[in-house]
Amino acid sequence: MNAFVAALTGAGLVLAPAVATAHSLLLEASPAADAVVSAPPTDITLRFNNRVEKRLSTIRLVDVRGETQRVEVRADGPADRLDASAPALGPGRWRLEWRVLSTDGHVVTGRYSFQIAP
Repeated sequence: MNAFVAALTGAGLVLAPAVATAHSLLLEASPAADAVVSAPPTDITLRFNNRVEKRLSTIRLVDVRGETQRVEVRADGPADRLDASAPALGPGRWRLEWRVLSTDGHVVTGRYSFQIAP
């Protein structure tokens, strides 16, 4: 019986790091990373690998001059997505930055760029 308990304990220790690193990962985005779009986006959608706390999540857009436009995340929709209406954006390169509270309790941030063609 002691060998069985030791084996279960060992298995738990091996699996613990996998659970501890279950941060939210960005799976899909619209506009997509590195995309060149012909018209300014009207909506922003970010889909993650797990549920995120929308009330504590943020999206912001930064232009090439470093000026920031905050985007209001909608409270409705699937629990693994952040949806928002995009503000009026001009042509050029934009950086989308996101911050979410992951289901494991950690705050996770990320960023990517996209471009709006002239």
